[in-house]
Amino acid sequence: MEVNNTGTLRSGAISIGALDANAIKVIAIIAMIVDHTAIWLVERGTTLDIVIHTFGRLAAPIMCYLIAEGFHYTSNLKKYKKRLFIFALISHFPFVLYFGLEWWQGTSVIWSLLMGLVALGISKRDDIPLGLKGVLVCICCLLAYTADWNYIAVLWVMFFGIFRGNFRMQMTSYATIGTVFYIIPGIVSMGFDSIFRFGILLVIPLLAIYNGERGKKSNLIKWGFYIFYPAHLLILYLFRHIIFG
Repeated sequence: MEVNNTGTLRSGAISIGALDANAIKVIAIIAMIVDHTAIWLVERGTTLDIVIHTFGRLAAPIMCYLIAEGFHYTSNLKKYKKRLFIFALISHFPFVLYFGLEWWQGTSVIWSLLMGLVALGISKRDDIPLGLKGVLVCICCLLAYTADWNYIAVLWVMFFGIFRGNFRMQMTSYATIGTVFYIIPGIVSMGFDSIFRFGILLVIPLLAIYNGERGKKSNLIKWGFYIFYPAHLLILYLFRHIIFG
């Protein structure tokens, strides 16, 4: 995930940011591994379970935001898409193994992020008619339908990118998409058990103090997430199903 080396003042955001991209990326990684670990270590429906999964809601939106940032600053969009595609393939079997799915039943959030990147690229093209853009974006959403965070992540990436530079509109579109397609369906189907889904709203104050800077340049940070994502799923699978199975 690529972001700028220099800060960018965003309309509607706090002007003095405390967190750079490296910092929020680390927060996303921590939230993700805690959330995934709790799936088999913490009893479902308990207070601890709700708290952990509420915190875990930070991961996907932060990833979507950083993908949109990366789109703006990448010098080679094709290479960026190729990298996401490769790691989506690498992450597929660790994902289905850990979550106990058949290989065709779903895939990881990396695929949703890739489709979001593609949709954002389509939305920014001046040579594509508006109606065709809508059709192509819908296709991206359909292609991500069985992936983790599915079309929600696609729409988040796209609107984070479309409204880049206008933090208020970014967060308004983010909260609207999350509420309509994630929070409300959860309330309808799960009732109180879905309260953890409101955790996606915690991303808003977090991103409000993002300073627009990449932070210290490091290949470990740059490639760490791509490597860490499938690796942590494999490790959790070994612990959950083999060592303690």
